[in-house]
Amino acid sequence: MQKWLERLEREGDLKIVEEPCDVDLEIAHIAYVEVKRDPSKVLLFKRPVNREKGIEYDMPVVMNMFSNFAVTEKFFGRHPDAIAGEIEELMHMRPPEGLVKKLALLPKLFGLKNVFPKRLKQRGLCQQIVRSASQVDLDELPILKTWPEDGGPFITMGQVYTRSLDGKMQNLGMYRLQQYDKRRLGMHWQIHKDASHFFDQYRDAGKKMPVSVAIGGDPLYIWCGQAPLPYGMFELMLYGFVRNEPARLVKSITNDIWIPEDVDIVIEGEVDPEEMAIEGPFGDHTGYYTLKEPYPVMEVTAVTMKENPVYQATVVGKPPLEDKYMGWGTERIFLPLLKTTAPDLIDYHMPENGVFHNLILAKMEPHYKGHAKQFMHAFWGVGQMSFVKHAIFLDADAPALTDYEAVTEHLLNRISPERLLITEGIVDALDHSSPQPLEGGKLGIDCTGAEVLDGPKEILDDGALLEAMGAIDGSVRDLKQLFTHTKNPICIVAYEKRRSVQAFFDDLQALHDHLKIVVVVDAGRNDLENPYMLVWRVANNIDAMRDIRKEPFIMVDATDKNSLDGYEREWPGDVLCDGKVLDSLRQRGLIDIDDAFIERFGLL
Repeated sequence: MQKWLERLEREGDLKIVEEPCDVDLEIAHIAYVEVKRDPSKVLLFKRPVNREKGIEYDMPVVMNMFSNFAVTEKFFGRHPDAIAGEIEELMHMRPPEGLVKKLALLPKLFGLKNVFPKRLKQRGLCQQIVRSASQVDLDELPILKTWPEDGGPFITMGQVYTRSLDGKMQNLGMYRLQQYDKRRLGMHWQIHKDASHFFDQYRDAGKKMPVSVAIGGDPLYIWCGQAPLPYGMFELMLYGFVRNEPARLVKSITNDIWIPEDVDIVIEGEVDPEEMAIEGPFGDHTGYYTLKEPYPVMEVTAVTMKENPVYQATVVGKPPLEDKYMGWGTERIFLPLLKTTAPDLIDYHMPENGVFHNLILAKMEPHYKGHAKQFMHAFWGVGQMSFVKHAIFLDADAPALTDYEAVTEHLLNRISPERLLITEGIVDALDHSSPQPLEGGKLGIDCTGAEVLDGPKEILDDGALLEAMGAIDGSVRDLKQLFTHTKNPICIVAYEKRRSVQAFFDDLQALHDHLKIVVVVDAGRNDLENPYMLVWRVANNIDAMRDIRKEPFIMVDATDKNSLDGYEREWPGDVLCDGKVLDSLRQRGLIDIDDAFIERFGLL
């Protein structure tokens, strides 16, 4: 970590904050603003404090480590596409013919030895300082509270190391941990995660589960923790492949879990399967709060650290975030592995305002009728891709998937109700739109092939259409039509919800000559002039089985759901900054933003 910070400072990628900043909201708000700049910088807070507890911490806090594409590429040592090429080459490796080709293959095979982590006999740098169980005080660490409604302070960049009950498998995951007190943490591993599977083994055996949580060290460690590797594969093998040198591990002091020797801080402990506690709320990367739920509790048995540690953290919420750049690396590097399931896949992309698992764009080479729908089922059956809610497939002649304007125009000329596949399956534990947790609707759109023939019979201007809709339902407050030059213009409607939107859709069919795609959002909570945040809202708020109609035209209900819709769960609130904290930071010159910036990214 120290070497990386020194390099980032030399190369102009690091911004140092010398003024004391509070771990309660201030540091997180500064980082949240910074990551929305282009390009943003890594932030090093030299003097974190907790004014409520009267603490001045003796270790700095680093935020926004994956601050932009260029910095992220530096961490990888080359472009992620180059790493993907190396993986693809290995996957297609054939026995060489002839001595020259065999000799040429040796360096590649020799390099593979670096994949396997190396276990050291001595203690590591991360164990220069040891706090035994009786000395543990988590208040020594500048653990952040990132959002006003959070249930407390959370460790947000924790590398969570676990192992199976039989000791044959070790896992590295990235899970948040809520600090309850000086010695206990809430362990938020979701039901689909590998560590949760290990937890089930310990619970069934009636044994406590050892856990070690590392913070800091090489930035690639935490990236590996969120990589979608197959079950049973230790994520630090990926580290060795990318770095071309093995991860160097040391054994934890109070358990048998091995962690990288150069991380800054290690929190060791055990999880009792019989003890659960309420975890949350937490302002999450969906841009909504995840609500209170019972999760396992980690009892800390030791804390070790370097002599001069750096505490690494992140802040999540509405896009764009640090995970935009972390996800970019994942997206590019794992393309060859995804192609093994879908061989005619050309490329794919997960826009950050689609919150990754909520929206995926994919290019393919269709060879027969229904090929795109076959791809949809393949995607929904592969590892973490199974959590994708909305998948749009285009063919090879489509524009670059990151050219959003051109891609949108291309797909709108190819959408028709018959090309929509609506089904159901598992959804991410963080998804709030489905009628029940962990299972919900999915939408696939086949935009391969020729353009559709027919557009609207008559396009009205926004004023005339608003008047016509207002005559049907007085709760229509505003509307805006987009891409009216395509075969499927989109009409975004701001609606003050007094009845089910489905009932509104019943009446709206009278305007079928003028409409092709209608998307309804809540009035007063959405800016119709801000398509970036509208995509975020729609991708988050819809369950395809409940909220999409295909006839007589496509209608989408992206409003917040309640009892009017038969929705019985608690609908979470948006993640919003604390206005007083933002004002204080602006007055002190720690952030420089105007009202337009605040509105653009939905900060308040």
